[in-house]
Amino acid sequence: MSTIDDITSLLGDDASNLLEHQATVDSDLLTLPGGDVVNRVYADTDRNNRVLGSLERLIGSGRLANTGYVSILPVDQGIEHSGGASFAPNPAYFDPENIVRLAVEGGCNAVASTFGVLGAVSRKWAHRIPFIVKINHNELLTAPNTFDQISFGTVDQAYDMGAAGIGATIYFGSEESNRQIVEVAEQFAHAHELGMFTVLWCYLRNSAFKVGGTDYHVAADLTAQANHLGVTLEADIIKQKLPENNGGYKAMNSGDSSYGKLDERIYTDLATDHPIDLCRYQVLNCYSGRIGLINSGGASSGATDKAEAVRTAVVNKRAGGMGLISGRKAFQRPMAEGAELLQAIQDVYLCDEVTIA
Repeated sequence: MSTIDDITSLLGDDASNLLEHQATVDSDLLTLPGGDVVNRVYADTDRNNRVLGSLERLIGSGRLANTGYVSILPVDQGIEHSGGASFAPNPAYFDPENIVRLAVEGGCNAVASTFGVLGAVSRKWAHRIPFIVKINHNELLTAPNTFDQISFGTVDQAYDMGAAGIGATIYFGSEESNRQIVEVAEQFAHAHELGMFTVLWCYLRNSAFKVGGTDYHVAADLTAQANHLGVTLEADIIKQKLPENNGGYKAMNSGDSSYGKLDERIYTDLATDHPIDLCRYQVLNCYSGRIGLINSGGASSGATDKAEAVRTAVVNKRAGGMGLISGRKAFQRPMAEGAELLQAIQDVYLCDEVTIA
């Protein structure tokens, strides 16, 4: 298990900046993760007992069992990014069973993947590790490429294969977002009726979010608002990219344009440019942490993947998040190395010396 010294070493020159930072927004305003999170938080909601049981199973699985934190392996890139682009670095993962095995050997709380992947091995594995069926995808074979999330199956199919939860993506800000919101809201409501928990990938998609050479798809203010829409849909967990900048609303309101609503205190009282403060603003918009925020691990960069993953985990944990969902950094390398990387992420959440900021 990694120690605080190992974590500090991987953080390098950023160690003191990330491990000693005191957040702008006090953690007393947050509902924080913990082993009792289902009884303490979710049990007060309108989720039925079967959903609470599924959430307990998620929280009680893997190396992070009963900490309130989650480590999830997501592998839907075979559709989202093409099978060849995703699995050429390690062709073993064309086989669905290896995806599930990596999640188990890596000590994950759950594995999230497609109907096809999880359905192919459900009788062998669905009772051994919580399945999260990703029910919609962006299909990239149409020429020219289109960017939309469409359903690849039904909630009942996910339930029948023994899934503990379902996941979906909404491209907030896109032309198709209204339809996606309605579809996913109905799917999540049905999943709750059947006793499955729900995870929402709250992504932004609109070319207008790139202004003056800066990409505001990863701006704290815009991604946080996407989170706020996601919890309004009654997602049980929000998945979001770690913010890299801020000021998306300001940029969209530059010149003669008018977009949305903003308050200057978003950028002063509620956040600084520190990565932990930016992530905490995302947590605030998840009902002050009542609904858990998991950040994505990002693309594989090669030799620096482990350090990047640990950094993201430190930011998420210290901001008040619920965990990490990391795929390409793990499955685009040999299984033993992928499992080691996943466990390095988990070690951050198991390390008491990495505290809430």
